[in-house]
Amino acid sequence: QVQLVESGGGLVQPGGSLGLSCAASGFTFSRYTMNWYRQAPEKERELVATISPGSLTNYSDSVKGRFTISRDNAKNTVYLQMNSLKPEDSAVYYCNVRVLSWTTVRPYWGQGTQVTVSS
Repeated sequence: QVQLVESGGGLVQPGGSLGLSCAASGFTFSRYTMNWYRQAPEKERELVATISPGSLTNYSDSVKGRFTISRDNAKNTVYLQMNSLKPEDSAVYYCNVRVLSWTTVRPYWGQGTQVTVSS
């Protein structure tokens, strides 16, 4: 079965850095676009960054220039390096992949990892 396991969250001061990892299994990792989402309390889940099988990347305007998404296909792992962190970056961060089964796209999610940016 598809499984996504996240790690690396924690408490960091404003302006600091934090790196997240997502270990994937149960599918051919190298063939899929991988995504990072985040969700703060009382807010909708939002897309933060994406990376294609060919390592093309895209970012939300709010994190562009500060966050970097990358992948290591040999390790079946996608990363999110977060720099210059702001309090508004505080959220639960989720790893995601979307798999097309026949005519239906099904999302898979990691368990989430808490990132708190506070002094």
